Amino acid sequence: MALKADEVYQAGLALDLDERTVVAHRLLASLHPEDDASQSEIDDAWRDEIGSRVDDILNDRVELGTFEQTRDKARALLDDLRK
Repeated sequence: MALKADEVYQAGLALDLDERTVVAHRLLASLHPEDDASQSEIDDAWRDEIGSRVDDILNDRVELGTFEQTRDKARALLDDLRK
């Protein structure tokens, strides 16, 4: 018998946070089965990206802003999208 979406959702809510996270990740990954990158390849790509960004910061190739500046920019972008 096939489960209905609401039944799966309700059952998922009964899981602890870690288990729900695993299930959510797997369900999202199942939406793109053609993506055959392994988790280690994905982790490596993210590690490279983070390293590159840290390197940019340490070598003054980017200008960092305060939290308040970033928040204000994000709010302005969202306001523009809502128009």
